[in-house]
Amino acid sequence: MSKAASLRLLAARISSKLGEHGIRTVLCGGSCVTIYAKGRYATRDFDFVLSSSYPDSDVAAALAEIGYRPDPSVSGAFIHPDEEMLVDIRPAPPSLGDEPIGEPAVLAAGRYRLVLLSPTDCVKDRLAHFYFYRDRQGCEQAILVCLAQRVKMREVGQWSRAEGQGTGFAEFRRELRRRRAARE
Repeated sequence: MSKAASLRLLAARISSKLGEHGIRTVLCGGSCVTIYAKGRYATRDFDFVLSSSYPDSDVAAALAEIGYRPDPSVSGAFIHPDEEMLVDIRPAPPSLGDEPIGEPAVLAAGRYRLVLLSPTDCVKDRLAHFYFYRDRQGCEQAILVCLAQRVKMREVGQWSRAEGQGTGFAEFRRELRRRRAARE
């Protein structure tokens, strides 16, 4: 099993376990990039955003059933003695800048299902890091997703301009065009 496939399976197992307890989450961040870019990006954590508020004790109890314990050094994070991936639970609501996320994607992985940002929202999520923190890695991650998945670029452009990031979007588009041309 590839690294991306095993990551997808583990994320789906975690997502499904939380769902069994009525805790709805959406996977975001670098782990979405790893899944969508088919392993061309490596991450060390899962970022799950709660779809609404749930008691911390309910989240901890659900994750404890599959061996995760709160990380005493990081608030909202959970560790497993046999897994390298940290699980980070972020508060609701899932949003991208000032905009709520669109309809999430649902992927099957074995007997589990994983709810995660759509490829388009994954690109917005990564571009938010590029725009607001000048994180070049966020731009690179957005490009990797665009090279591997179908992304609604018009929607990404509209969102970028609404966030006041027309210039950053133009820079991202130039680099994406350059990378696509280099692949041909």
